[in-house]
Amino acid sequence: MAENNPAPIASDRLTAVSPGDAPLTPASSGLVPPGPVPLTPASPASVPLTPVFVRLKLSLLRNGLRQSSGRAVAYIASAVIALLLAAAQFLGLFLLRGNEHAGTLVVLLTALLALGWAVMPLFFPGGDETLDPTRLVMLPLRPRPLVGALLAASLVGIGPLFTLCLAVGSAAATAHGAAAVAVSVLAVPLVLLVCVALARAVATANIRLLTSRKGRDLAVLSGLVIAVGIQVVNFGVRRLGEAGGLAALDPAASLVRWLPPASAMGAVESVGEGAYGRAVAQLLLTVAALAALLYAWQRSLVKLMTAPDGSTLAAAEPDRKESGWQPGRLLPEGRTGTVMLRSLRYVWRDPKTKAAWVTSLAIGLIVPLFNALQGTGTIYFACFAAGMLGIQMYNQFGQDTSAFWMVALTISSTRDAYLELRARALALLVITLPYSALVTVATAALLGDWQALPEALGLSFALLGAMLATGALASARFPYSIPQDSGYKNVAPGQAGLAWISIFGGMLGGALLCAPVLALAIWIHVSGADEWAWLLLPAGAAYGALAAAGGLRLAAPRTAARLPEILAAVSKG
Repeated sequence: MAENNPAPIASDRLTAVSPGDAPLTPASSGLVPPGPVPLTPASPASVPLTPVFVRLKLSLLRNGLRQSSGRAVAYIASAVIALLLAAAQFLGLFLLRGNEHAGTLVVLLTALLALGWAVMPLFFPGGDETLDPTRLVMLPLRPRPLVGALLAASLVGIGPLFTLCLAVGSAAATAHGAAAVAVSVLAVPLVLLVCVALARAVATANIRLLTSRKGRDLAVLSGLVIAVGIQVVNFGVRRLGEAGGLAALDPAASLVRWLPPASAMGAVESVGEGAYGRAVAQLLLTVAALAALLYAWQRSLVKLMTAPDGSTLAAAEPDRKESGWQPGRLLPEGRTGTVMLRSLRYVWRDPKTKAAWVTSLAIGLIVPLFNALQGTGTIYFACFAAGMLGIQMYNQFGQDTSAFWMVALTISSTRDAYLELRARALALLVITLPYSALVTVATAALLGDWQALPEALGLSFALLGAMLATGALASARFPYSIPQDSGYKNVAPGQAGLAWISIFGGMLGGALLCAPVLALAIWIHVSGADEWAWLLLPAGAAYGALAAAGGLRLAAPRTAARLPEILAAVSKG
């Protein structure tokens, strides 16, 4: 009977009401009669969001690592590399303690670090799922607590840890005296918070772009930015060595030390020099910048969560009138023009193809020009542009992925295969031929070596023709799939060996194929007949055209005979 008639509960504890139960009101005596009572929902404002978002960030990180062992290994390896770099930077900055130019290096490194935080979300938006606040639109969250919670969650990760180590090392290099150490206790967190808030504000303001097709195009170009950055750093280091060391950076540092968050590190140095007023102004400038970033972040967050997506509005607008200029009209009629137009559209619209082309164009320009600017280059480095662009001929069918079946249906003979390959090569030449010539002319202008220009052009054209020939053969013999579900995978699992054989084997074959032109150039210089070096231009152009035509002729029957195998290989991504 006691189980059917429970004793009254002398408590104000509330129990949830199950469906069908009638809510009961507690008696005035404070005793709750038998039966469930309604549960009073907690106010969203009373629940602290910061611990929830920190746990969410840790859960996302943990679940991401559990998805695959490869991802876990990559994360651990990147964490180890980042920690080693952070430790090396900390040690290097600490050893600079007492150097008269330590403050100069510290403020410039802090500014570069902040620039990296501002730029990286544009290229790696998928690296942190909490960077996308549109996932939280349907939740009853207020902007101000949400900003604080997201800021706290952003402090979890390898990037914030690396930033913290660099900031601590910078403070250790410039803090002289108890007052400077006390200011560094404020400066280090300020640097970290400004960097993280800057990244969040940039990501939130551009999240619609980053989740669009243009944003994915931007993300796959991150490798290009890194390559260009490495070349710029290399160029800067060489110029510093020629200019006499860090003293050449003092004018730039005098300006950067007033730009947040570098101004916080400048405040530490100012206190060590006894300039307390200047230090207070630099700290206040950093705090003001942090407040402005948080305010801008909050405004962007409110707009993002309350305004409709512009892409959906654009879809409802009436169709725009097509431009009167149609580039396809300049192409030849028939199969050749159709295939050329399709290939050029791949270059313009497909993210993977566009990334490969832009990277090849940029690196093919950077290597010869930067070496020429450093005084260590030669005009023959311009052939690097032809080589980088010639690589685009390799794996021609891989960019079609599983849609290659439509191309295969149009190939019923060796003649059809030849026309298909020739049209793809012509589409490539539309870009590579004038670009290779432009890079060669620019390199000759920087070096002032106009006499060697015809020879360099001839070698570039010969190399380009050889790359087209070997690329056509490699496309027919070693096709592989290009995954479309990831911006950072260019080979499907299990096909890495095919990719290596196709690209590097083809590059070696191309180098050997243009050996006769190279031997002719060497013979002209060895025999002292430099006045005949201009003959290398027509000879190299003719040889490149013959080599490309021969390679296409050899690849056509292999392509026509291996259509099922090619389709199976390119459809695995």
